[in-house]
Amino acid sequence: MGELTETSKPVAVKGEEAKRIKREALGIGDRRKHHTREATCLKAHAKEPDTRHWLYRFRFYPTEEQAAQLERTFGACRWVYNEGLALRSGAWERHRVNVGFAETCRALTGWKRVEGREWLGEVSSTVLQQSLRHLDQAYQRFFRGQAKYPRRKKKGRSRDSATYVRTGFRWVEDPGRPGTGSITLAKQSEPLDVRWSRALPEGVVPVRLSVTRDRAGRYFVSTLVEERIAPLPAVFVPGTREPKAVGLDLGLASLVTLDDGSKFDHPRLLKRYAEKLARLQRELHRKVRGSRNREKVRRKIARLYALISDVRRDMLDQLTTRLVRENQVLVVEDLSVATLTRAARGKGRRRKARLNQAIFDAGWGELVRQLRYKCEWYGRELVIVDRFFPSTRRCSACHAMGPRLDVSVRQWTCSECGALHDRDVNAAVNLRDEGMRLLAAA
Repeated sequence: MGELTETSKPVAVKGEEAKRIKREALGIGDRRKHHTREATCLKAHAKEPDTRHWLYRFRFYPTEEQAAQLERTFGACRWVYNEGLALRSGAWERHRVNVGFAETCRALTGWKRVEGREWLGEVSSTVLQQSLRHLDQAYQRFFRGQAKYPRRKKKGRSRDSATYVRTGFRWVEDPGRPGTGSITLAKQSEPLDVRWSRALPEGVVPVRLSVTRDRAGRYFVSTLVEERIAPLPAVFVPGTREPKAVGLDLGLASLVTLDDGSKFDHPRLLKRYAEKLARLQRELHRKVRGSRNREKVRRKIARLYALISDVRRDMLDQLTTRLVRENQVLVVEDLSVATLTRAARGKGRRRKARLNQAIFDAGWGELVRQLRYKCEWYGRELVIVDRFFPSTRRCSACHAMGPRLDVSVRQWTCSECGALHDRDVNAAVNLRDEGMRLLAAA
């Protein structure tokens, strides 16, 4: 039963036979708790009406005892994730049995009882169950075609993280400073030393916490809260009731060019720190693998990359907030970064590799992602124009099509009307006009 043939698709084993295989071959116990009740699907946490989930991220400095306990927690989460992945993939490959989140949670109980795995009891069970839930979400994204098949986590390659639900931490708000307080994680006796760079909404208990450690050794706690976000006042063209629209052309000479000619410079952070990065990489190459000196240099490189990432994210956050506040309709092109940054091969590969690096350094994907959620939060319209729309080649004055332009060509003259165009400004104007046409048609 469940075997493959040349003409048929894999058939899943179900019913009593599947229960027997899970119990005898896979070691998954039966449902004992509430065994008389019908099994129901778990429901996600429901937000209150008119609220949105807002994530606040803070840095904290753990004590030696807390750091050691978090180290065990990160390792246990990786191990449980990998065991759950091996269980689910092996169950299908060998027995054609589907194993879900509930079955992996029951298997987790059995893993804890195995001799030599007492260290699993030193970690909160809710954290381990959340690791299995992340695995289940990875499978769901794979089945929907949104991601590749889940792969094993590895220390040093995967991010160190642990998720705590409401039963896995204690939150006590400080009455003297509303919105701040003490956070005590499960299996820890002392609260975290959190640097409150901003206050949470007053009187709100976090829905979920995520503790992470980056490659530079910094610890962060991300708090997910439910908050009511008021839309911004509508922005109109002065003297009219027409919504103010802006076309955004993303580029490399300038990061963003607006249809009115305003340009925001490309920070080129990787180029700015290229010399220092190259020196540290050469120094890392000279160190012996596994030595402490090599780890020190690796930590320096990680801190430098963390600095570059933080500066880029802060710059994009300020830029997108300004654009959303000043305009009612924002029009941007749907760029395929994966297509634009294909691996360089053959003649001109070095030039293409430098171009790919500049595209990654610009952070176009992050910029569009921030525009998406900020427009949704603050009541703005974001129109995304098809990537094949000829915004650069079309004359914004007479709409005549011009020749294909190399990336190095920054200005061109229309052969029909003789208008001289700045490449980026012309594209921004065309995007604004096309976006308003699409918005009116919708």
